Amino acid sequence: MACKIISIVSSSVPFVIAFFLVSATSIITVSSNLISPQIAMAQKEKLIPLQQKQLANLTSVQQQQIMKRLSFEMGNVTFRHQLASVNGIAMHYVIGGQGDPVVLLHGFPETWYAWHEVMPILAKNHTVVAVDMRGMGDSSKPETGYDSKNTAEDIYQLISQLGFRKIFLVGHDIGTQTAYAFSAIHPNSVSKLVELDGGAAGFISGPAAAVSEPFHYSFQREPLADLLTTGKEREYISYTYRAYAYNPAAVSQETIDKYVTAYSAPGAMHAAFGYYKALPTTIEIHKELAKTKLPMPVLALGGGVWGGTAPLDSMKLVATNVRGGTIPFSGHWIPEEQPEFLASELEKFFSGK
Repeated sequence: MACKIISIVSSSVPFVIAFFLVSATSIITVSSNLISPQIAMAQKEKLIPLQQKQLANLTSVQQQQIMKRLSFEMGNVTFRHQLASVNGIAMHYVIGGQGDPVVLLHGFPETWYAWHEVMPILAKNHTVVAVDMRGMGDSSKPETGYDSKNTAEDIYQLISQLGFRKIFLVGHDIGTQTAYAFSAIHPNSVSKLVELDGGAAGFISGPAAAVSEPFHYSFQREPLADLLTTGKEREYISYTYRAYAYNPAAVSQETIDKYVTAYSAPGAMHAAFGYYKALPTTIEIHKELAKTKLPMPVLALGGGVWGGTAPLDSMKLVATNVRGGTIPFSGHWIPEEQPEFLASELEKFFSGK
């Protein structure tokens, strides 16, 4: 059987300590910044996860040892760290729960952890998959590929590997661009779409149309952004979180510290800025995709501080069945500022109530 080995090389471990098999023939080496302290704390050891079908190649004792190290408890629900080879990158994701799949796409400067309070609630009725988007968290950080069409392909290949035919898809911030493109390119794969504090780039109406582009959009497209944020990740991320929150204390320092750790890795901020550099391309992609409106039901919600009704106004231009509004007492960081309210709205929307 041909195999592809994806290995971790860590400065704290003098040798490769894990691998997983998939049907291919090349070797991909993932640098030490792929695995962050977030995974280390949950696993106690740094391991590349095995898909279920690859676990069959191991003894029962080995299977139990591997799964124990990859699993962790969050809100009385067991989740697992996984890594998949998709679209030329290694994509890290966290999965748990049972039922119809919900795929969660975070924004900047977040990782999968943005959903940590929402995930256990959704996992009561759904299989929850929270990914680290290309270039962020513990996923690969390539130089290119950050336009919405390509990042949508990342997600499509992931859910194909997981065997999901249809998903509920939720995007936040720049994750909404990927979510929109995915839904437009693969409409038969999306049962319902949720856009949080973002929409289809290039399609803005209502009050938001009169507002100039946010400063950080243009700033993060410039090479100067790399120079000014390198070594200042804590200051930049902390300011961003406080500035766009309804209640600056709603997002804990512990959570911000996790993001600071993730984005302090070599090349992490540069990779994340790739989404903003790709925005002109993304907008052109969306103009073409919008020629056919989305057929699935769409829920578009904005925070009271930044997004407001902009997500709803945007999605009405590109979809046929849209509802939504503004989440009270929430700034831009909806999954972290109002997790219980958001989870309740998602459950009602998914169930059709």
